[in-house]
Amino acid sequence: MRAIVSIFALGAGLAACSPQVPDSGAGVGLGTSPFDPAPAAGTTITGEPLVPPSVVASEPLPTVASAIPSAPRSPGSSSAAGTLANSGDSLAAETAAALAASQGNSGVAPLNASPSNPAPQIVGNAGISDENDFSAVSARESIESDAERLARNRAEYQQVAPGAVPLRSGAAEPNVVQYALTTSNPRGNRVHSRSGINLKAKSARNCAGFATPDLAQQAFLEMGGPDRDRKALDPDGDGYACGWDPAPYRRAASN
Repeated sequence: MRAIVSIFALGAGLAACSPQVPDSGAGVGLGTSPFDPAPAAGTTITGEPLVPPSVVASEPLPTVASAIPSAPRSPGSSSAAGTLANSGDSLAAETAAALAASQGNSGVAPLNASPSNPAPQIVGNAGISDENDFSAVSARESIESDAERLARNRAEYQQVAPGAVPLRSGAAEPNVVQYALTTSNPRGNRVHSRSGINLKAKSARNCAGFATPDLAQQAFLEMGGPDRDRKALDPDGDGYACGWDPAPYRRAASN
């Protein structure tokens, strides 16, 4: 019996020490327990709202100026409400200062697009030359002076008639220009007989030893060409060695 009484006493002590669980339905305007059944349709619910109307009416809506963050305030400044109220003025002042600084750097006010604006001035330009400056030229020249200068240039003009190309004297080597002008057959047209084995291969090997076709043609004529061709420099028999072409010399003489 004594053990049973001790157990009941211990339970009562624990119940007294446990924290109280708040009522979750308090303050919602029902005035009843949340475990009660819902009121019938059409029943008027009375009670205090969650947020008092006085608290809602006393909080003004934020404005655009107050929503813009401002610079940090000094420790001795007023409250945050004053900071939000003055942030719009601070932003306007900072914008005006930035515009003034940009205008002060260039020294020229911003240009507004308008057809009536004057032409912009070029700073640091050396200008055009005296010959291309109409004002400078018109100050010292006239139509009469231009006509006089033109007549003087025409009087001093001389036309030199071309002469014949002088002949080379004291040289034993053949003249490829003279040979081009004394022949008339085009390149690739056979006019001389050629005989031998592997003439094309021999011609390619021997022609590789000359720096230019003109030197090959000159050596070909020195060795008895175009009638004879001991080194197969002219395997097709047209009289021209290693692809030499007399056409450019003929066109120059005809012009």
